[in-house]
Amino acid sequence: QVQLVESGGGLVQAGGSLRLSCAASGLTSYDVAWFRQAPGKEREFVAYIRWSSDSPYYGDSAKGRFTIARDDAKSTAYLQMNNLKPEDTAVYYCAADTEATVNFRMYRFWGQGTQVTVSS
Repeated sequence: QVQLVESGGGLVQAGGSLRLSCAASGLTSYDVAWFRQAPGKEREFVAYIRWSSDSPYYGDSAKGRFTIARDDAKSTAYLQMNNLKPEDTAVYYCAADTEATVNFRMYRFWGQGTQVTVSS
């Protein structure tokens, strides 16, 4: 049974940092992505990292501020978010599948989401 569990969300002031974690079980050789969804908006691609390499790929909103990483020994992926802005407020989801893509519709496996709120 595949399970993804996110943690690390919370309330932070603008300019602050958070690190999200995504613990995976029941998967092997999978790519991991982070998406986010703000109220009334479509789910937005944040970043992905492939299992076979350390080459991450970022959406425009994440470039220069967010870093995606993975520790396969711990079956955990991370999203380090720095210099957070109020517009980063959203529910953040991790997703996994055999082929990374920026299209959220292509992922079969999802976590439950973790709320990130950035105050101004």
